[in-house]
Amino acid sequence: QVQLVESGGGLVQPGGSLRLSCAASGFTFSRYWMYWVRQAPGKGLEWVSSINIGGGMTYYADSVKGRFTISRDNAKNTLYLQMNSLKPEDTALYYCARDPKIATSEGTQVTVSS
Repeated sequence: QVQLVESGGGLVQPGGSLRLSCAASGFTFSRYWMYWVRQAPGKGLEWVSSINIGGGMTYYADSVKGRFTISRDNAKNTLYLQMNSLKPEDTALYYCARDPKIATSEGTQVTVSS
């Protein structure tokens, strides 16, 4: 079955960095566009970033553009999100997903606070 397991979240001060990883299994990872989405406390699911199957095309929400970088390693079936210059408003549960409207995994918590 499809499994997506996120890791790398944590507590970081404003301006800090984190690198999220997502290990994929149960499907042919290299054939799917992949997404990072997040859900802040009391809010709905928000699309953060997309990457095409080869990794050459990437897209970002305006709120993270210039600070976050999505990438993938198809040989390792792994998706990444490098997050720099983190802000308190980036605090959320982050999910990787095959569909940007659906989060089926457990996610990894990112908390940005001083």
